[in-house]
Amino acid sequence: MNENNLKLCREDLKITQKELGNILNVHRKTVTNWENANDPIPITKLVLFCNLYNFSLDYVMGLARKNTTYSEKIILNRKEIGLRLKEFRKSLDLNQQMFSDKCGIVRQTYSGYERGRSLITTTNLYIICKTFNISMDYIVRGNGN
Repeated sequence: MNENNLKLCREDLKITQKELGNILNVHRKTVTNWENANDPIPITKLVLFCNLYNFSLDYVMGLARKNTTYSEKIILNRKEIGLRLKEFRKSLDLNQQMFSDKCGIVRQTYSGYERGRSLITTTNLYIICKTFNISMDYIVRGNGN
């Protein structure tokens, strides 16, 4: 995954990696690996961070240059995310195989996301958003937030 703004956000909050680790219930080294893009931050931890400090997913993940604040907290709903993924894919007039191929995601894995069977990973969500220039916040939040 490419660089993200997690470190910048944490530094703006004036908290240490250890403090953020305690807040997110992970070790400081885990935060270091997320900030250096050595490991992907799990979507649940990313959403928790964004909800606590009012950052947009797009900004933290480096997809947007400016933070957008939202009045509503993010609620991870794999079925709603799946419906938005499907709606977006269909708007491109692509079948699941073509969409998956463009993103380098196994079709069966993508199908599980679209059908709401599994929660999309941060890595695959980032790849989809980067590939098709779509907002991560839109896919996860929808239009109403």
